[in-house]
Amino acid sequence: MGALRELAASFVVPGPAGVAIRDRLRVSESDAVVLAEIGVFLGSLAAGDLADRSRQGLAHDSAGWAVRKRGLTGKSSARWAGSVTKATHDQWALARRGQAAQVGWLRRQIAAVEARLARPLGAKGNKRDGLPRGYASRAEWHAKCRRLQSLKDRLAGVEADLAAGRVQVVRGGKRLANTRHHLAAAGLTEEAWRERWRAERMFLAADGESGKRFGNETIRITDTGRLSIKVPAPLAHLANAPHGRYALAATVEFQHRGQEWRDRITANRAVAYRIHHDTARGRWYITAAWQRAAAPVLPLPAALARGVVGVDTNDDHLAAWHLDVHGNPVGEPQRFFYDLTGRAEHRDAQIRHALSRLLHYVHRCGAVAIAIEDLDFTDGKSREKHGHNKRFRQLLSRFPTTKLKARLVSMAAEQQVAVIAVDPAYTSRWGAQHWQKPLVTPTRKISRHDAASIAVGRRALGHPIRRRTAPPHDDQSDRGGHRTVQARPEARRREETRPHLPGPSTGCAPPGRGAKAGDQRAQHRSGHTAEYGSWQQDSLPLSLQERCPHVYVR
Repeated sequence: MGALRELAASFVVPGPAGVAIRDRLRVSESDAVVLAEIGVFLGSLAAGDLADRSRQGLAHDSAGWAVRKRGLTGKSSARWAGSVTKATHDQWALARRGQAAQVGWLRRQIAAVEARLARPLGAKGNKRDGLPRGYASRAEWHAKCRRLQSLKDRLAGVEADLAAGRVQVVRGGKRLANTRHHLAAAGLTEEAWRERWRAERMFLAADGESGKRFGNETIRITDTGRLSIKVPAPLAHLANAPHGRYALAATVEFQHRGQEWRDRITANRAVAYRIHHDTARGRWYITAAWQRAAAPVLPLPAALARGVVGVDTNDDHLAAWHLDVHGNPVGEPQRFFYDLTGRAEHRDAQIRHALSRLLHYVHRCGAVAIAIEDLDFTDGKSREKHGHNKRFRQLLSRFPTTKLKARLVSMAAEQQVAVIAVDPAYTSRWGAQHWQKPLVTPTRKISRHDAASIAVGRRALGHPIRRRTAPPHDDQSDRGGHRTVQARPEARRREETRPHLPGPSTGCAPPGRGAKAGDQRAQHRSGHTAEYGSWQQDSLPLSLQERCPHVYVR
């Protein structure tokens, strides 16, 4: 057996730093035409500014930024110029981070292929010595040699772009751009594709500014829901309100977090807005976003004071079980199912509903903390990790670990529930080894996922996953230390014997009614066995032992 890796410490996940809410804009046909015209015009300015910023590369400075902003101001307005240049910088920085991540991924892939190529054909892997397995055949070895050269060429190109400050950005999305060459497979006509392409390249977004009226002067929403937009100078003929603005007939009413948004705009605090056109549904939407003050992270002991709900994440469901402060499972296991097939919107809705049911279960249990594995499948998606198991790689690729954790943290913060991230190492294996069989009853079947949720919860509580640290002694004494790990060292009376329960524990006479129960001298006579001794530890009734084999009393 290989050496076990060191486990990372559990920690409370910080809450979200921002808020985003969305509402549908029920615009008229005339409003839709004006929004599309303004969005297309500003989108062309944003595309040109991104091209200028990309050509500057690493030579960009504040003076160059001012030159670009002055040029855009004459074509639109000072506020729209600021929004466009800031969006350009954010997009360029995102592309740079993507390049750095791609360089790291390519280097890891090259190292993995080279390590396997150095091993003999058919050689078995050795985790203890860190040796990977060899390739199965000569043909596979040759194919991997070709792949190695391809990866090295890609790495050289990306490193050259990274050093020169060149980025590759497609406004509107690379996937949608490639769809233009496969319209039949996508089920789109050329006209429908062009409409979607135009909608994705429109620019109708503006950051807020604290101290300004209603928190945003470019796209303004009043406390009564009236929406107005600053019209660029070349489109001044579209304005229908004072000061070169266009007021929409549709009103905005945010249902989710509406009061929090209204409190911000009445205090003139910054709120960013983005208007988007969904061509598939033929609808317009507006998204409001703002930053929130960082809430203090709840200390780990305080979060675990009322137990924890351990959660094991799987491809089709969340397995959850409530654990008390001593690490004992309470009640019955819970499973919250979801379906990850279909469109991204459907998958996101499924995850949201499953997490809502999970949070309702946490409130019913009375706990204030959820323990979840800190999963990361970045390396598991590569061909070298699970090359022969294509279905498993597809499962990892579609599993929304990052989105699930981010949405859980956001939803739990609103319910005053702490999220504790634990190391996922060995939770499924040790949970099944130590907890699956003892918890099975004639009326309850326990899966490996249910047992893994117990392992996750116990790791968050600071308990070992196994149920006992040592077998019981021959005389049932505790001279060798406390055998169970259900109580913490600071817990009071944890070393005492189990309390005596009244009633018969076997088929013999009840306590106090034996033949020598009233003969107190029998306690001291030689040849007589005392009915009760100070060293003897009472046991649970057999009826309780049969019904609750998993219960451990402190």
